[in-house]
Amino acid sequence: MSLILALDFGGTKLAAALVNIGSRNWLRYQRHLSPGNADASTDLEIMRSLIYSLLEDTKPSAIGVSFGGPVDASTGTVRLSHHVPGWENIPLKNLLEEEFGVSVGVDNDANVAALGEHRFGAGQGYDSLFYITVSTGVGGGWILNGQPWRGVGGMAGEIGHVVVDPAGPICLCGKRGCVERLASGPYMAQNAREVLENQPHKVGKVLRNLVADDLTLLTGQLVSEAAAAGDDVAKEVLYKAAWALGVGIGNVANLINPQRFVLGGGVTKAGEDFWRVVRRVARETALPEVDFEVVPAALGDDAPLWGAVAMAA
Repeated sequence: MSLILALDFGGTKLAAALVNIGSRNWLRYQRHLSPGNADASTDLEIMRSLIYSLLEDTKPSAIGVSFGGPVDASTGTVRLSHHVPGWENIPLKNLLEEEFGVSVGVDNDANVAALGEHRFGAGQGYDSLFYITVSTGVGGGWILNGQPWRGVGGMAGEIGHVVVDPAGPICLCGKRGCVERLASGPYMAQNAREVLENQPHKVGKVLRNLVADDLTLLTGQLVSEAAAAGDDVAKEVLYKAAWALGVGIGNVANLINPQRFVLGGGVTKAGEDFWRVVRRVARETALPEVDFEVVPAALGDDAPLWGAVAMAA
């Protein structure tokens, strides 16, 4: 039986899984939170211990790797991580091939998750899809004519840095009003915090209660919960996030015309109101003749791992 080892280096968590080729169930699965002060060598050490505890005495026939940051997929070199220091120009494919003696594929997490959803999830049976992950950041990955499309330098799919509000707040990347600046979890928390600090007349009662008035504790998840409970400030922030995502999707629909947009990541658990706004704004932004669907991802947090399986297989 051929075994595939799938690895996921996320921004905050590390996961590894072993699967028999052709199976839809993990044989063994391990995950570990990346410590707050981690660097590349810490993460690599933790991942090695996960791998050895999974493999026991077996050897995989191939390894697929999803990495949370820009990757040169042709060489399997990690360019950098936006969340963990020390990943600059690390030849991850070579390191793993030398240690385990099997072929290794490495790609950016959004590209890999797109492949996972295409092969095993919400994209099965579709030739073209755009996968969008909305969590710590906002990223995207393409499947066109049944194949991953990475662009000339591997940077295709960066919907998080499509500008939807040129007069909006400044993003980490230096531009104003990017999709990520309005729709990612940490920025939603920051936006809610700024409203509560600078506009005391805005009540935000549910939000304040959830964090016992310590606004530094706000997260995107809590903003979603508070919005579902009717909090005025949270609803406003969540609406703006859904609006930004919808404008981004509508523009992409006009440009490339994929059959499906598959949305994964934490923010997409934000409830029916969020989805309704995303779909409505995407529909209003796109030309009426452009046909597409916006659907939730089917594989949840495991999309990058299943994509790693598809890549290795």
